[in-house]
Amino acid sequence: MPGKITEIRWHSRGGQGAKTAAGMVAEVAVDVGKYGQGCPEYGAERAGAPMKAYTRVSEEPINVHCGIETPDVLVIVDETLIGVVDCCEGVNDACTVIVNTGKSPAEIRAKLGLKGGKVYTIDATQLAIDTIGRPIPNTPMLGALVKATGVLALDDILNDVKKKFGGKFSQKVIDGNLKAVQRAYEEVQGDNG
Repeated sequence: MPGKITEIRWHSRGGQGAKTAAGMVAEVAVDVGKYGQGCPEYGAERAGAPMKAYTRVSEEPINVHCGIETPDVLVIVDETLIGVVDCCEGVNDACTVIVNTGKSPAEIRAKLGLKGGKVYTIDATQLAIDTIGRPIPNTPMLGALVKATGVLALDDILNDVKKKFGGKFSQKVIDGNLKAVQRAYEEVQGDNG
């Protein structure tokens, strides 16, 4: 559909990298000739406090600049937020939900009370520990997002990680993040409502 904007709402805790991931998706969209917008929503909270971030990706200019009330894609970076904040506010039966958890999509569907849409799960925190050596799940969640939605190509995300992390981090950290994205892309589990 021409002019369709894919709206992604991220629920996370401060320090888990959702702000960075939301911005990276928007920047990659722009790099590949699309339009992108990424921004966080939080106050003066400290690390560990609940926060939201938003990403919009479109083939045409984006003329809306506000929070996302009815997401096309819902990314829950920290499963412990379920029941603490209303992560599913505004979610409809067409929404794709991606959750960082060791649980199955069916278990998360039941926990969230979702009837329709698609539910995907990936243990991004454990995957990050295994590949990066730190429990920061944002890059694995990028791999899961790309696989679940097709909003961007995996190679474009991988190239962006190389570009953005190059010169800032050691090659070991860069390689770990690349492996995290790739493995999440391959290992994310999904179901269809």
